[in-house]
Amino acid sequence: MSKKKYNLDDFLLKHEISTRWKDLDAFGHVNNAVFLSYVEDARILFFKRWNIDYKERSLIVASAKIDYLMQVEHPSKLIIGQRVSRIGNTSFDIHSVVFNKETLEAVCESTIVSVAFNFIIQKPVPIYQDIINDFNKLL
Repeated sequence: MSKKKYNLDDFLLKHEISTRWKDLDAFGHVNNAVFLSYVEDARILFFKRWNIDYKERSLIVASAKIDYLMQVEHPSKLIIGQRVSRIGNTSFDIHSVVFNKETLEAVCESTIVSVAFNFIIQKPVPIYQDIINDFNKLL
């Protein structure tokens, strides 16, 4: 498997996390399913940045894709780099890469398709300007 090269500086937001004993699987490394929860935890930074209110100005996940690049052992410290990588009318992508904090090697990457959503009217809405602004910062 060829590895893509990622640079932590290419990401707008960075979130640090430590692995937990409960994250391990029977093989002694961090379970694949746990990486999605790491990425979800990091996404909260965007929610705060964009003033998501979980009612009228909210987001829902439409799709989650994750590629595993290398095993992670416990204990490890990780840094999750995130950026908005695509903008549509009501949906956008958040590209995240999980890095080993010590080596800065990418251990997994994910793309989350999110939809701007109004729970009061139960419909998608146009992308919020804050999200468009963050997308434009890395062009």
